[in-house]
Amino acid sequence: MKTTRLLSRDQLARFYDGLGAGLDTQAFYEAAAMRDLVAHLEMRTSRAIVEFGCGTGRLAAELLANYVPPGATYLGLDVSRTMVELTKRRLSRWGGRVEVRQTDGAPHVEAADNTFDRFICTYVLDLLSDEEIRRVLDEAHRILRPGGLLGLGSLTNGPTPTSGLVTTIWRRLHQVSPWLVGGCRPITLSSFMPNSGWTVEYTNIVVRFGVPSDIVVARNVATPRST
Repeated sequence: MKTTRLLSRDQLARFYDGLGAGLDTQAFYEAAAMRDLVAHLEMRTSRAIVEFGCGTGRLAAELLANYVPPGATYLGLDVSRTMVELTKRRLSRWGGRVEVRQTDGAPHVEAADNTFDRFICTYVLDLLSDEEIRRVLDEAHRILRPGGLLGLGSLTNGPTPTSGLVTTIWRRLHQVSPWLVGGCRPITLSSFMPNSGWTVEYTNIVVRFGVPSDIVVARNVATPRST
């Protein structure tokens, strides 16, 4: 079996430190997918949100300004120091409701069990190995409260001739050097969802300018963990 080449955590941090605010240029294909995701995350009833891979804080600012209740809190995590600083500045007007942390990139969240009611991860899982993706989902399951929602978005395989061509080219560039595409590769999110503990409530592929994004919303149906 051919091994997929991936950027290391240090390489990812260096790449996105260098890219900085330029990450927002990806909104030309990400924005429509994120609107679709948010529309199915029941954000009006959220109280505690964690975002694994907050980037520049663009999605977080949209949520805090337009979708979540006034008292909702937000925790953003990112491996890039530059992204953390950009997010802190972007979200500064929400003061103590917001915490942003730089991490070492490991698929772990420093938080107690059953702490959050929304776990959001967009355009991050497609940077990780299959094993790391499963570990992130296990961690989401651990820290989400029963009934909490998981919201995922990633680059995926194109369902149409044009989007299929785009992802074929993208995949070949990734094979030449993951650095050429920021470490991202097309994946199918549903293939990583476990058989128990989650109820998948919504899936969709949103294609924008030929770039396909996979959207998954799942509910944590586990019983509370003992403390």
